[in-house]
Amino acid sequence: MQQIIKKYVKAILLLLMILSAGFCYSCDRGEVLSSLESIPAAQTQETEKSQEAPPTEARVRYYVYICGEVKYPGVYEMEAGERIYQVVERAGGYTQAAAADYLNLAEPVADGMKLVVPDQNELAQAPELYEPMGLSRETAKINLNTATKEQLMTLRGIGEARAGDIIRYRETHGSFSCIEDIMKVSGIKDAAFQKIKESITV
Repeated sequence: MQQIIKKYVKAILLLLMILSAGFCYSCDRGEVLSSLESIPAAQTQETEKSQEAPPTEARVRYYVYICGEVKYPGVYEMEAGERIYQVVERAGGYTQAAAADYLNLAEPVADGMKLVVPDQNELAQAPELYEPMGLSRETAKINLNTATKEQLMTLRGIGEARAGDIIRYRETHGSFSCIEDIMKVSGIKDAAFQKIKESITV
């Protein structure tokens, strides 16, 4: 009888040991799996952080004054890269009397720019009262030492070939010291100079 009881006790102890070992294995396995599952989540968070957009750079603001034949003349805050047509839109558009083709609507805005939209009748009767592009007299002048080919081509009588000659001259001989020096450029004589002298500077 005692031997039978001993066998039962051993069997129960063995069973308890097996159950205990199985429980420990399950716990350890659960911890391992939990750890493994947390790795992709952490990697995902790091990836999301790395893919976040960089801080937005400060926007460059320009202030442009538009007056004349627009519905709401005034000073408007614009962003760098915006065009004159956007200034006109901000000012409510042209009035019915405006010379709508006067401004170069595709030109980028510049800080401190002044735009004057003339009355079409006044422009037809006295075009000399208005500067090209609607800018103030000083702003409208083309600097012979810094102007691009396209800017030089806005001068009366200066085409692409002549603008190229002006640029080659200053690259070869250095900056113009006075506006009269432009007559040293081949093909530009006094008659041509008289047409543009009010529109150029150095």
